[in-house]
Amino acid sequence: QVQLVESGGGLVQAGGSLKVSCAASGRTFSTYDMGWFRQATGKEREFVAGITWSGRSTYNWDSVKGRFTISRDNAKNTVSLQMNSLKPEDTAVYYCAAKLRGSTWSTINYWGQGTQVTVSS
Repeated sequence: QVQLVESGGGLVQAGGSLKVSCAASGRTFSTYDMGWFRQATGKEREFVAGITWSGRSTYNWDSVKGRFTISRDNAKNTVSLQMNSLKPEDTAVYYCAAKLRGSTWSTINYWGQGTQVTVSS
């Protein structure tokens, strides 16, 4: 069992930066690939970024490439998403997610409760 708790959301002006973090419980954190998804009001949840269990490989959705960076610290059981050059369209609830190695990003095993990120124009 893995519990995920996000933090760091808030309100920021367009062009600004924000970092959201996710703390995971359990001793098996390093066996999971970790990711961030987001869901804007009235829209479906979408994949934003992912990182493999070792941290060697990362994946970013096209709309955030060059602006968002995902990282993890297996010693601290945390995964973070640094968001730069934020746009109003980045406004959403951001969710931390964990999936087993080898599975696709459509098969998430654990979700966090979400943290709101609002970007004002």
